[in-house]
Amino acid sequence: MSPHAPGSPSPLRFGYGTNGLADLRLDDALALLADLGYDGVGLTLDHMHLDPLAPGLAARTRRVAGRLQALGLSVTVETGARYVLDPRRKHGPSLLDPDPDDRARRVDLLLRAVHVAADLGAHAVHCFSGITPAGTDPDTAWKRLADGLTTVLDAAATAEVPLAVEPEPGHLLAGLADFHHLRRLLGDPEPLGLTLDIGHCQCLEPLPPADCVRAAARWLRHVQIEDMRRGVHEHLPFGDGEIDFPPVLAALAATGYQGLTVVELPRHSHAGPHFAELSLPFLRHAAPTPQGSTP
Repeated sequence: MSPHAPGSPSPLRFGYGTNGLADLRLDDALALLADLGYDGVGLTLDHMHLDPLAPGLAARTRRVAGRLQALGLSVTVETGARYVLDPRRKHGPSLLDPDPDDRARRVDLLLRAVHVAADLGAHAVHCFSGITPAGTDPDTAWKRLADGLTTVLDAAATAEVPLAVEPEPGHLLAGLADFHHLRRLLGDPEPLGLTLDIGHCQCLEPLPPADCVRAAARWLRHVQIEDMRRGVHEHLPFGDGEIDFPPVLAALAATGYQGLTVVELPRHSHAGPHFAELSLPFLRHAAPTPQGSTP
């Protein structure tokens, strides 16, 4: 992250997540986002969008890289596909599973994501901890998480792609305090960064979302954004929740954050193009105006 002079916020760069465009072919989704004026895309590796487990991944990744370049889109690689590893268990297996072979499958997916991200020139690779399995004590869960991420962090360091862990409501790593616990547990490795979901801040953090941005600024590597209500983990279109976005986006711009701020509406794919079209004007209107330009 490059520093910026106080009072001279960097312009924010907005993207849209392909997990909110799951009914579109990837080529069509990317063309739509470029046409709407987005700066980039949060690319979830899934069976319909750059399947990380299908044959020919390297060749398919090269083709997507060419497409992104031709369209002028930046990219962050996301790993939140619901059923890409297990058709019966949402987000399973995780890094916390009791079976070491199951944990290894999640590690393998994250390693593939790191390689894809490097080949795409992505800003970061996003991941999360998973839900603590029944009967697993917290110390064991944290040890499994740290052990699994150590391998991924080594690969991320070699690839020079930050790993951006997302606090997820209901997961072992649920909030910013948990991210700092993991960071200390791992010895604060340089490739370990944070995915900050603005809606999650509204949902469960003790600080308001703008204060969360300021508190997390040093570790920010990826940002997801949507509306949300306090205490309810439901991703909502802008204006349907409780978040006051101008202070949040001003705080984000003031940090000098250089990555993408990606709209995260995974349960609105049925109307993905509609919400993609509405979201960008909303964010641009709420964002601070760079110095020297007019609103």
